[in-house]
Amino acid sequence: MRASGHASVIDEFEALTEDAGRLQRETLREILEQNGEAEYLRNFGLGGRTDPDSFKSRIPLVTHSDLEPYIQRIADGDTSPVLTGKPVTSISLSSGTTQGKPKLLPFNDALIHSTMQIYRTSFAFRNREYPIGSGKALQFIYGSKQAKTKGGLTATTATTNVYRSEQFKHTMEDIRSQCCSPDEVIFGPDCRQSLYCHLLCGLICSDEVQIVSSTFAHSLVHAFRTFEQVWEELCRDIREGVLSSRVTVPAMRAAVSKLLSPNPGLADSIHSKCSRLSDWCGVIPELWPNAKYVYGIMTGSMEPYLNKLRHYAGGLPLMSADYGSSEGWIGANVNPSLPPEQATFAVLPNIGYYEFIPLERPEARPVGLTQVEVGKQYEVVVTNFSGLYRYRLGDIVRIAGFRNSTPELQFVCRSGLTLSINIDKNTEKDLQLAVEAAGRLLAEERLEVVDFTSHVDASTEIGHYVVFWELCSEAAEGVLRGCCNRMDLSFVDAGYVGSRKAGAIGALELRVVRRGTFQQISDHYIRLGGAMSQFKTPRYVAASNAEVWQILCGNVTACYFSTAYSL
Repeated sequence: MRASGHASVIDEFEALTEDAGRLQRETLREILEQNGEAEYLRNFGLGGRTDPDSFKSRIPLVTHSDLEPYIQRIADGDTSPVLTGKPVTSISLSSGTTQGKPKLLPFNDALIHSTMQIYRTSFAFRNREYPIGSGKALQFIYGSKQAKTKGGLTATTATTNVYRSEQFKHTMEDIRSQCCSPDEVIFGPDCRQSLYCHLLCGLICSDEVQIVSSTFAHSLVHAFRTFEQVWEELCRDIREGVLSSRVTVPAMRAAVSKLLSPNPGLADSIHSKCSRLSDWCGVIPELWPNAKYVYGIMTGSMEPYLNKLRHYAGGLPLMSADYGSSEGWIGANVNPSLPPEQATFAVLPNIGYYEFIPLERPEARPVGLTQVEVGKQYEVVVTNFSGLYRYRLGDIVRIAGFRNSTPELQFVCRSGLTLSINIDKNTEKDLQLAVEAAGRLLAEERLEVVDFTSHVDASTEIGHYVVFWELCSEAAEGVLRGCCNRMDLSFVDAGYVGSRKAGAIGALELRVVRRGTFQQISDHYIRLGGAMSQFKTPRYVAASNAEVWQILCGNVTACYFSTAYSL
């Protein structure tokens, strides 16, 4: 895309958001006309009506469990219009980290189209702020296993469905984000071998790389933690022009070997730069000097990785990618200069029909896209072209403002991830803030939390919170006891504080696990069919999530109980 092309995309966005209310009504009408023969809609007697009032009065709000029987019929081979008038071309699998197992979701070309619109829109705004020329992107992206449903549909992650489309490749070319790595690496069956090859291909193309990205911040941090361990081996591959024996997948090995030839000069340069880095600070701009920014989803459960990612990125800007889910897209980041913690997402009013349930009045009727109020929090409801009607995403957002007449959203947290025993209610965000507060004590000792999750132990008469930590290295017992107390005091929810003081909730427990525990959890979800680039550490693990619970409990090396409320 030339500069004029970016300008036209921005102009199109401004036109789309000029009268978002009107466009929302038109989008709903188009969705219902295209899917009017769907059994699901006919069951509720919509009778061809396409206006918002009829739609809201007849079609109920639903969660995934309500639609699951319909989706299962599609997966089993029912080719009649069950949920959508357009053919379902494949089944998408969510990451599965929220509920412990992947959700099945219908996928069709409409989702490809909306994905490309989001990509082009956000890139146009990024490129206006941080222009890039012709070059490549070091993208840590991974396909997942592809299975066949009983009815013959391909079942794989939403990201894999996108990556394997021709539109994705064309769009990456248009927005100058072609991956350094060949398809054999992206779709390789072993994500650890793929990661090694991504790093190698990125180093071979080091002068061409202008963007460093992945789907999630977690994947970026994981990539560079791995680089710390394998950089000398990568240098040897480049120096000798021979791929490491650790890469055994034949197709991957052949594709990457074609890119390799002996290059002692490049190997020496990489070795010299790595040797003089202090604790790997600024490794990204040091090795990829033409990179303009680091890009990926950095909000919500990804925020805990930002400090480490900034450490690797040096002075390079971090930019949060767009707001969506396996169920579909919602908004584009059109304010790329904002730090990830303040990122906002402008809703594109033509890719779905959106409603918002007021968080302060959850029993109230959802309001429309243009009826939300700045500063208020809402749960997002989406109706899209793939057959999800009045679908409660479970995401809580804050209205940061308006761009023309469309709202700009700030992601707050997932609604279902709440620690609660008595009258206490602590969200994923509250957990994150508590871990960060305790992490500042670790930082004084030059230590850090690699990853974390939580659990509510209700096995005793008085239940208590359990927080699992994986650390970068061993910490003194006194430091960890202090961290445990700091976390306990950092849960400031009135119900929690009152219950702790009254003895209705027991002392918070900190359990330290072995290095590599959270990698085992990631491996577990990948075995279930997930993709590394789509993995999100579950911030709450119930005992019913048996395999993950066993991984955590089997790797505990130390336990500490808070004394904060007994002092």
